[in-house]
Amino acid sequence: MPDLRFIAHSEDETDRLGQALAVCLRPGDVVTLNGDLGAGKTRLVRSIVNALADEEQPVNSPTFVLIQQYDANVPIYHMDAYRLANEDEFLAMGADEILEGDGICLIEWADRIADALPSDHLRIDIEAGGPTMRRFAIAATGERSTAITQSLERELSAAQ
Repeated sequence: MPDLRFIAHSEDETDRLGQALAVCLRPGDVVTLNGDLGAGKTRLVRSIVNALADEEQPVNSPTFVLIQQYDANVPIYHMDAYRLANEDEFLAMGADEILEGDGICLIEWADRIADALPSDHLRIDIEAGGPTMRRFAIAATGERSTAITQSLERELSAAQ
């Protein structure tokens, strides 16, 4: 059961969610993004990265490179597990060191590597409801991610 639901009726509203989430994230946080192709996973990542960076950065899906790093106030690691066969391939890339590091990790297609994820992470499931409408189900899996969802709820309420 999600701790928080958010409906974005436009890409601007998806950006608002990403910007609000960026305020809540701290070094060491792991956010998993799940949803079909075109659901908006990379769009949300772009919003988070650009909210944390000093200047706008090009953010693309790391489907073929698997890991992108962005320089911001804190290092941001954008990973994609779509093309991985299993958790072992994910870990062989050095992902365990990144997950335990001092950056923020944003992982697309995280369900494919679920057993390699830290027990406490923020899970975001995204469902497309139209050309620009998206439904976000945000769930905490531990104490740290619960604090993120509570902070996110306050940020979103304050922004209305």
